[in-house]
Amino acid sequence: MQPASTASRLDTFWALGQDEVFQILSCNKNGLSGEDASNRLKQYGANRIKAKSKSSAFILFLLQFKSPITLLLIAAALLSMGLGDFTDAIIILVIIFISSALGFWQEKGAANAINELLKMVQIKCRLLRDGTETELPVETTVPGDIIFLSAGDVIPGDSLLLESKELFIDEAAFTGETFPVEKNVAIVPSSSPLAKRSNAVFMGSHVISGRAIALVIKTGKKTEFGKISDQLRSRAAETDFEKGIRRFGYMLMEITLLLVLIIFATNILLHKPPLDSFLFSLALAVGLTPQLLPAIITVNLSVGARSMARQQVIVKRLSSIENFGSMNILCSDKTGTITEGKVTLKDTLDIEGNHSDKTIRFAWLNASLQQGFHNPIDEAICSKYQGNSHEYSVQCEIPYDFIRKRLTIQVKNDHENFAVTKGALNSILQICDTAEKADGQTVPLADNLEKIKLQYQQLSAAGFRVLGVAYKKASKEKDFTRTDEKDMTFLGFITLFDPPKKNAAQTIANLRNLGVQLKLITGDNALVAESLAKQIGMESPVILTGQQLRQMSEAALTQQAFKTDIFAEVEPNQKERIIISLKKSGHVVGFMGDGINDAPALHTADVGISVDSAVDVAKEAADIVLLNQDLKVLSAGIVAGRKTFANTMKYIFMATSANFGNMFSMAGASLFLPFLPLLPKQILLTNLLTDFPEMTIATDRVDSISVEKPHRWDIKFIQRFMIVFGLLSSIFDYLTFAVLILIMNANESQFQTGWFIESVISASFIVLVMRTRLPFFKSLPGKYLSIATVLIAVFVLVLPLMPFASLLGFVRLPYSFYLWMIAIVVCYILSAEIAKRWFYNRAYNKN
Repeated sequence: MQPASTASRLDTFWALGQDEVFQILSCNKNGLSGEDASNRLKQYGANRIKAKSKSSAFILFLLQFKSPITLLLIAAALLSMGLGDFTDAIIILVIIFISSALGFWQEKGAANAINELLKMVQIKCRLLRDGTETELPVETTVPGDIIFLSAGDVIPGDSLLLESKELFIDEAAFTGETFPVEKNVAIVPSSSPLAKRSNAVFMGSHVISGRAIALVIKTGKKTEFGKISDQLRSRAAETDFEKGIRRFGYMLMEITLLLVLIIFATNILLHKPPLDSFLFSLALAVGLTPQLLPAIITVNLSVGARSMARQQVIVKRLSSIENFGSMNILCSDKTGTITEGKVTLKDTLDIEGNHSDKTIRFAWLNASLQQGFHNPIDEAICSKYQGNSHEYSVQCEIPYDFIRKRLTIQVKNDHENFAVTKGALNSILQICDTAEKADGQTVPLADNLEKIKLQYQQLSAAGFRVLGVAYKKASKEKDFTRTDEKDMTFLGFITLFDPPKKNAAQTIANLRNLGVQLKLITGDNALVAESLAKQIGMESPVILTGQQLRQMSEAALTQQAFKTDIFAEVEPNQKERIIISLKKSGHVVGFMGDGINDAPALHTADVGISVDSAVDVAKEAADIVLLNQDLKVLSAGIVAGRKTFANTMKYIFMATSANFGNMFSMAGASLFLPFLPLLPKQILLTNLLTDFPEMTIATDRVDSISVEKPHRWDIKFIQRFMIVFGLLSSIFDYLTFAVLILIMNANESQFQTGWFIESVISASFIVLVMRTRLPFFKSLPGKYLSIATVLIAVFVLVLPLMPFASLLGFVRLPYSFYLWMIAIVVCYILSAEIAKRWFYNRAYNKN
């Protein structure tokens, strides 16, 4: 542990020399040992902005009681105990506890499962441990670590640069500056504002281009990002699902409050005991509220996440599953999704279009000796040409960036010193004034420009991606810089191809059958994109180029974006604009990206999708990470997401309609009965038992009709469903009342027992009808739902025979009641089946 005065000097570490910082942190350029790093991790804590709560399980349990109605009911039960009614109050409290414990157990298990899945897509950083470069999770980084940075890396902690080369950092989170900031090794004044600390890199930013070695000074909450994280960490935008749940909660709250007030006032006017009436009203409110809804949603989503993980789709944000299933537009690059993702070098050509050994040799020098971001193009070039890597050494390098769209490397040996530049053809031609012919003669570029562009168009139309190569003599005394990228000699073309996957056309058709339209966003030119489109069965694709995008107004793009199949020659900052335009048209948009500049688009999309091999900044921004970059995997994930949404909606439909029907029946019955239709403890037990089978809904089978199209949250549809099937339920409740009062002349306990049995059994079995749009006999429920339903039915039938039945207010009933009950339940099921057919036909024909 450093003395306070010494440690405080690190608060302005950018004003200190490297040796001084090493001394304060008791480390050196060889990095930390594993043992030292472990001790420092204990001293400084894990490198997180938000600490994990040690009492999370206890808090999760307490949150099960957060409903104001539940708290009121507990308070009323305690008041009842104070007035001497211990038995009923204890039973009520026990039922509430069991219900809450079930919710806790389900949510806790779901949370643990998700944590295990997230470990599969941890962000890692490269650092020096025990003298060896290794890759470890960012959370294990500690002050004193030596880290290696390259394009796409997130900065794991506030760090001092030890070495840097053409390093550009995105610090928009701190400064709001759109353009990357260049960083260099230096010492700057201690009073320098963050934007001027050019020798330091900070957590919360990421590398755009270049590379560096840095010393970690501060981690976690001690970083600049940690200090302002509460202001910076804006809450993720609500998904449609989250908005729907919130509005659904408001709707239930309004209905519940209205019912409670009316029923309580009515019972008081009928001179029924005030405390019993109050408990009855509160129990009704609890009965109307799907108590286990938060747990059911969490469990459904976690089961869905695990199911998607089996399809090699890792969910980082649970609520994004619904948007994933609702997605009707997917924007993606073609590489690795439509194509094989294995770039192959076709040929290297001179300006005449003939094979050129010099072009491939110079391209190989550029690709094999560059130390920046490794990419498939360089790998393709290196695999095609086997040169002597010791023939030249690197003098300096200007890394690739998305503004220049090229990479330059200066090489030397005892006889030569020159720079080779490789990149997008137009960006290469911009820095050339001469071109080299096959015989080595240099000619003015202007005289051959039309010929070069014609070659480029022909190669692109044939489906090849075309890059340019240029070179220039340099000097050993001076490193080549960006300003030296001019007056170069154009050497020739590199032609590459990435063939479409064999199943690409079928995969796109599968997505289309799922109601998802694929839109390709690519940096390749329009001719290459059109060639690929034809190979995968896109007839007459509508193509919009980046240049056309720049000239379009927002209104025009909103109209045109949906009609466009391919966005070609797109610059990184245009991707976000495309997605915003599609969202404005009312579509649920997914974006699949893995590049350095894809983070803004991933954040903007309704569903940000990346791959496990993506750069850190893309993985960090994504909601969902694919372990396999294949649209086939994505299709399977979409189906799994829709199944999760379908099962969640099943619970909401069933719980609200059954609960609304029961509460409506109880409210009506309490007006003409001289006693309460059900005791408060019986209402709560009804709610608990009917929720029990529905806890297995996450494992239920889902009909193909429910996953073939995107579905979105529709609160009005839920309201109509609740009213129609709630009132249908009430009709058969009133038939039960008629049998109990008019035929069986039931007393208070018999009435309450009879209706309790009928209510729970009918609610349990009606689940088997309501869970599907198909006739119930054509769509069998899942194994666990079937078992749970049968167990609850058997338990309810034998409950009046139990020794403790009298404590719950239950009595034995004559066998004739069970015959009547079977008839009523069968009629209810058949009526619900008919009503269901009518309801869905009307709903979908109307739409």
